[in-house]
Amino acid sequence: MSGGGTGGHIFPALSIANEIKRRYPEAHILFVGAEGRMEMERVPAAGYEIKGLPVSGFDRKRIWRNFKVLYRLRKSMSIAKGILRDFKPDIAIGVGGYASGPMLKIAQKKGIPTLLQEQNSYAGVTNKLLAKKANCICVAYEGMERFFPAEKIVLTGNPVRRNLLECTSSPQEAREALQLDPGKKTILVVGGSLGARTINNSIIAGLNSIANSPDVQVLWQSGKIYNERCAAALSQSGAKNVKQMPFISSMDLAYRAADLVISRAGASSISELQLLGKPSILVPSPNVAEDHQTKNALALVNKNAARMITDAEAEAKLVDEMLSVVAEQNLLDTLAINVKRMALNNAAEHIVDEIEKILTD
Repeated sequence: MSGGGTGGHIFPALSIANEIKRRYPEAHILFVGAEGRMEMERVPAAGYEIKGLPVSGFDRKRIWRNFKVLYRLRKSMSIAKGILRDFKPDIAIGVGGYASGPMLKIAQKKGIPTLLQEQNSYAGVTNKLLAKKANCICVAYEGMERFFPAEKIVLTGNPVRRNLLECTSSPQEAREALQLDPGKKTILVVGGSLGARTINNSIIAGLNSIANSPDVQVLWQSGKIYNERCAAALSQSGAKNVKQMPFISSMDLAYRAADLVISRAGASSISELQLLGKPSILVPSPNVAEDHQTKNALALVNKNAARMITDAEAEAKLVDEMLSVVAEQNLLDTLAINVKRMALNNAAEHIVDEIEKILTD
């Protein structure tokens, strides 16, 4: 199982691995990621072995830096050969991100079956390069024939963390568990697993407006690297209806508590919103390849299943927009119904079904 770099790649990979283990408890699963990236911590914490490659992404802005990238890629290809020789996998699964490139490329050269999982509505460079020789490509959006061979595409959806779907708490119980007021309209603000500078700056800029909205409360995950600044700004504002923390460990309760979610538009986040039927305002990150988060967000906006504010507009508009949307129950209900209609359920199960087909053909 190879890929990573962000939670958007890691969480689906872990969900697939967990479903394989559920069906085949004796299965041997090895993860391969990029050295120094999030997967090197998250995967062992989930109980799986991982090996790291020195691979790094291409620098599109500073081309001269790519000599080092090419050296790392060549070294990673050599290490990948050794990993495949020692581990002898029946199949190699790529979940996207540059970390999956060397492993899947060598696997294909050696005739090992490969399955790709593409989370986004706009395919990543690595998966596009690997698609021609892949046995199967599992996708989360329709219309992916513009990137991949049509006969290899299977629409499965994106796997999400199982515990999010299994939460049985009522919104009021979830708010109490999170030490929030159980009776107030609740806005959940998240910026991805590492936090998001623009979203944090937008909340800081609007703390006075939030403080003057006593019927609303905000649960704000700022990310660790922004924690001190956000905590200081909140303290200075005196807003009593905002609970800020660097990381929310009980995301199942946080989603359950929320009437409205403010989020980036990463593929995993959108899949979670769809499966849970959560109204949202999406602020796509501009710092991603091919601006794919905007394309992800528009897939919802065009079906009246979410609202979107650009990164450039967020600091001026986000807080006013979220306070306006959360006050309109009919709008919240409409967004919830429409986003739920877009959900593709049991994605991990469907992907493992495809793995089984490849291995039994």
